[in-house]
Amino acid sequence: MKIVVLVKQVPDTETNIKVGEKSINEAGVKWIISPYDEFAIEEGIRIREKSGGEVIAVSLGPDRAVEALRTAYAMGVDRAIHVKVDDYVTFDSTYTSELLANLIKAENADVVIGGRQSIDTDSSQVVVQIAERLNVPHVAMALKLEFDGKKVTATREIEGGTEVVETSAPLAVTAQKGLNEPRYPSLKGIMSAKKKPVDVKKPEELGATGSKLEVVSLEPPPPRIAGRKLEAADAQGFASQLVKALREEAKVI
Repeated sequence: MKIVVLVKQVPDTETNIKVGEKSINEAGVKWIISPYDEFAIEEGIRIREKSGGEVIAVSLGPDRAVEALRTAYAMGVDRAIHVKVDDYVTFDSTYTSELLANLIKAENADVVIGGRQSIDTDSSQVVVQIAERLNVPHVAMALKLEFDGKKVTATREIEGGTEVVETSAPLAVTAQKGLNEPRYPSLKGIMSAKKKPVDVKKPEELGATGSKLEVVSLEPPPPRIAGRKLEAADAQGFASQLVKALREEAKVI
């Protein structure tokens, strides 16, 4: 079985992000694997351990994305591919999915696993679009995967509970927290990962049409307006003041 795990490099949530004109200022930023993608890597390795096969980590982005692939190697993947896009726009899920889908098709993968979302853009779109481009089933928010040959039984999270679905490989999966507990890279794994090869692919090799999204400007959200405490003698007085504020100040009613 050939398993492709998608690995996105994102800023650490504890990093102080400074916004530039059209992108963040990367100086001093600590980069990590998007946490939900760690569940994808771990699940790919577990499937291989049970069913055999090969786990391929794929990351799209500039040169620094190789660091994420080294971490995936240290966790236990068999092969790593870097889709090198120097002018990568992280918001462009359409271009990203096109490049990755073309690569996955060429690899003839049986299973594609990515995190339910990346923690930078939170779009939750790339794996869904890959499934559509490849015309394969997509299981979202997976909490458990069971393979019986090509048959796949998946438990997925839905609002208010879980749902069990059956499908068959090839398929695409988005991993939810709870699918597994990602392993920590061992010291031996970290050291050996530094020497392992990373296959580099360029967009033109993958037949992509090019990004159609341009970031015109980037700015932080406006400061939150301070709250105001209402004073009244009873519930009717509070209600009256609230309605007046909503009508005359907020102008929402």
